[in-house]
Amino acid sequence: MFIDHVIVEVRAGDGGDGCVAFRHEKFAPRGGPSGGDGGRGGSVIVEASGGVTTLIDLHYRRHVRAERGAHGKGSTQTGRDGKDAVIVVPPGTEVHDADTGDLLGELLADGDRIVVARGGKPGFGNEHFKSARNQTPRQFTYGGDGEARRLEITLKLIADVGLVGEPNAGKSTLISTVSAAHPKVAEYPFTTTTPVLGLVRLDERDAFVMVDIPGLIEGAHEGRGMGKEFLRHVERCRVLLFMIDVLQPDPAASYQMLRSELMHYDPVLLERRSILALTKCDALEGGASGVDPALLGLHERTVPISAVSGEGIERLKQEIRRLLRD
Repeated sequence: MFIDHVIVEVRAGDGGDGCVAFRHEKFAPRGGPSGGDGGRGGSVIVEASGGVTTLIDLHYRRHVRAERGAHGKGSTQTGRDGKDAVIVVPPGTEVHDADTGDLLGELLADGDRIVVARGGKPGFGNEHFKSARNQTPRQFTYGGDGEARRLEITLKLIADVGLVGEPNAGKSTLISTVSAAHPKVAEYPFTTTTPVLGLVRLDERDAFVMVDIPGLIEGAHEGRGMGKEFLRHVERCRVLLFMIDVLQPDPAASYQMLRSELMHYDPVLLERRSILALTKCDALEGGASGVDPALLGLHERTVPISAVSGEGIERLKQEIRRLLRD
């Protein structure tokens, strides 16, 4: 199951209380204060790991709590600090405060981490309150409360190239052709229901990551067809690959619809470097040479392709390489 959005309640550990104790020595049964401080409460930390690809673990673990600090002891013994609670997420994850909407941090690379709830401060033992006037203090302080909050955790996949197209535009066929990814391919819409990542190798040293997101329909930016859930996965793509089926009645209208959906979702996406791939050209008489010339002028970089026959695929990969290197 691919899970890319969860709400989690977290609570850091409380600090341990300070201790009231006195030294018991020969000839001084009630000596000076020896109460130790409490331990600091454990914090809640979110950490990115390349070994994780979805938020499915948090889907079943909606409450996370760190350990409280131990209380102080006699003989000036400080209580043990509470253990931190670590939430492991994939790189590309954003963490917001679910109640205020504030961005707490982004975890983009393996090993990135942020503290989302800090542990409570330790309480002071009575040794802290010794003074010239008060040789046998009985004061101490309680440990502080650990922070608590609700987190909204969202995964936005990190990829070099994002495939953008309507259902059945040939995205899954392309990614299965140029990479080792094997998404479900069929002649009906919405075959792909979750994003699929594929590594495309250009040569022994050069490669890029491509992500196939489920097809977009008109109104996707408003949530139709789960559009908002899927559109966020193109936000971190360096290059967008628009894919239009040349066999449909009005390919130009489909292209404009896709651009409109991106503009309404986030206008910045239209500033990304992009390519238009005209798909299923093998079904045209003459193959790619049979494409309507008007369609070739829709975009600055347009490449007619067929994932079935392989026509135009190498040229498309080289165009992508050129944009990524720029």
